Amino acid sequence: MTSTAARFSRLRFALLVLAGVYPLITAILYVVFPLTEQWEIWQRTLVIAPLMVAIMIWGLIPGVQKMFRRFLNPAQ
Repeated sequence: MTSTAARFSRLRFALLVLAGVYPLITAILYVVFPLTEQWEIWQRTLVIAPLMVAIMIWGLIPGVQKMFRRFLNPAQ
């Protein structure tokens, strides 16, 4: 009896998430920095980090998993 179980590829997932995170964080920085010119870096990070995490958890990661399901779970 042969099983064609899919194996999740962490490397592929990491590369896809990186490809999504880079333009996302760049866009967030372009929006937030002009609005927070006088703020300290820790204050900017306090605004950016929760925004980035929320977008990743409820948007980017589910989207990557859905769009690239077969690429991320190649058959053995």
